[in-house]
Amino acid sequence: MNDPHLWWYISRASAMIAWALMTASVLWGILLSTRVMRRIDNPAWLQDLHGYLGGSSLVMVGLHMVSLMIDSWLSFTPSEVLVPFATAFRPLPVALGILAFYLLVAVQGSSLMLKRLPRKFWKGLHYASYAALLLISFHAGFTGTDVGTLWYKIVSIALISVAAIAVILRIVAGKRGGTPRRTDAAPSAAPLQSTLRTMVVASATAVADGVVGIRLELPDWGVLPIWQPGSHVTLHLPNGLQNQYSLCGDPANRHHYDIAVLRTGRSAGGSAWIHENLVPGMSLSVSGPMNHFELEPAADYLFIAGGIGITPIKAMIESLPAGRAWRLIYAGRSRQTMAFVAELEASHPEQVIVHASDENLGGLDLDSVLGGPALTAAAQVYCCGPESLMDAVAARVSADRMHLERFIPLERAARPATPIQVTCRKSRVEFTVTAEENLLDSLEAHGVPILGSCRKGICGTCEVRVVEGIPEHLDSILDDTEKDALGVMYPCVSRAQTPALVLNI
Repeated sequence: MNDPHLWWYISRASAMIAWALMTASVLWGILLSTRVMRRIDNPAWLQDLHGYLGGSSLVMVGLHMVSLMIDSWLSFTPSEVLVPFATAFRPLPVALGILAFYLLVAVQGSSLMLKRLPRKFWKGLHYASYAALLLISFHAGFTGTDVGTLWYKIVSIALISVAAIAVILRIVAGKRGGTPRRTDAAPSAAPLQSTLRTMVVASATAVADGVVGIRLELPDWGVLPIWQPGSHVTLHLPNGLQNQYSLCGDPANRHHYDIAVLRTGRSAGGSAWIHENLVPGMSLSVSGPMNHFELEPAADYLFIAGGIGITPIKAMIESLPAGRAWRLIYAGRSRQTMAFVAELEASHPEQVIVHASDENLGGLDLDSVLGGPALTAAAQVYCCGPESLMDAVAARVSADRMHLERFIPLERAARPATPIQVTCRKSRVEFTVTAEENLLDSLEAHGVPILGSCRKGICGTCEVRVVEGIPEHLDSILDDTEKDALGVMYPCVSRAQTPALVLNI
């Protein structure tokens, strides 16, 4: 620590490492957005690595700034490393580095607050990482003491070249992957129609008794928005119904959406209409995808599916890398009624356990399943299927490891309804919702740009951010504590505990 050159060496090394990490973070983000790396690992791991690289680059920048203040040769003051043009030492390139630092702080901060920020604002702010990388390049080129050395030239050229190629790749992919803009919607309806697109039924084939597999494509076979396992889309049917279906294809394929629809007599008629009327070549309005059943990073997974609940689980399995540890317990009445069962068994014979009721005298023994080798200490449990199955699994697995996807809403006790004074901050609209009125219906009646779909509190389409007031959560989408932490509510079924609500819409 007494070497007079020590902090000079630390300053140089931390600056170069920060530049390399920032370049890697931008490159990784571009590979994520263009899905070039989609086959290697699941989305959550890729996003974590992207965030880790960005955070590490910021730590290295901080070390660089601290070492400049400690270094006895330059002896920067705090104001000189934090305020542009406060130093007499190469003021312009130093100022560029300081501006890049603030941009990095803004980008990393927005990433930590991703779920609390409007998506468009976050995305626009995230583009600042490109500007930060450009500023860092100029800062390094005009302030580095090693600029004239061969190794510095090689490293600089390599980093700048990689960044330039990555940005070009992003621009090209963005032009190819844009969703066609609808021109037939009325201007006033644009906010509501932002995710509504016309799609064509490419195929409709039986995948099990009573289950039809449907492939949807854009009319021009264009590139569809990125989606992650657990996502669902909403079909806006010609009979006026809106039904949600989990995507069950490979998330890496951007040219079609695959869903599977079980015909059930308990529905409002959507599944029956699909089975009786849907044919290849037909056009449908489709909104989404949305996701409240995200696949989180884990070393091991236990998937439990019952009947048509296999649909989101299948997409999760297809997204996992070859080396990831997982098991699937798939239960159903019979193999003939279990969609994709033969495909899953053939592809993963060692990892898939099928429990068909007509082949087993007893029911599925969850105590044995969850107490045996299928559930390791590191495993996260994902379950989708009948309510009885999900309730039974949830009763045996701790909440921090349990992930559920519900098809029907939970029965929740509600307090007697009272009037709510609602203020919509962005729309500058105020109105009173009477005790007899539905909050979502009132928002729509007053022209507030909000989209509703299931109207039962299970799809999450109507999510709105709460600025003031305490909502009364009556939906079945997320845990109430998680919704409060995110500051969101679902007005299709929920109301308020307080006399007034201020919504950020």
